[in-house]
Amino acid sequence: MAVSVRVPTILRTYTSGESEVGAEGATLGEVIDDLETRYAGIRSRVLDDAGALRRFVNVYVGNDDVRFLDGLATPTADGVQISIIPAVAGG
Repeated sequence: MAVSVRVPTILRTYTSGESEVGAEGATLGEVIDDLETRYAGIRSRVLDDAGALRRFVNVYVGNDDVRFLDGLATPTADGVQISIIPAVAGG
């Protein structure tokens, strides 16, 4: 499935400054694999060494947080927008 991925400023060095890129995959995990093929190094910023979503990275498929869905197995329908959002801490 063809999807669009919104890329946060901090990861745009991997996408040549692009704020939104296209990717392919039937699940979020497949989309991240495709992103890695197109933009080497981006996967390690989204996934930890065990292959799970990093604790301080939020990912949405459409308007839904994948942590409350099926994580990396979350289906990605054709045309859906995926947003990668780094958590912000402060006080």
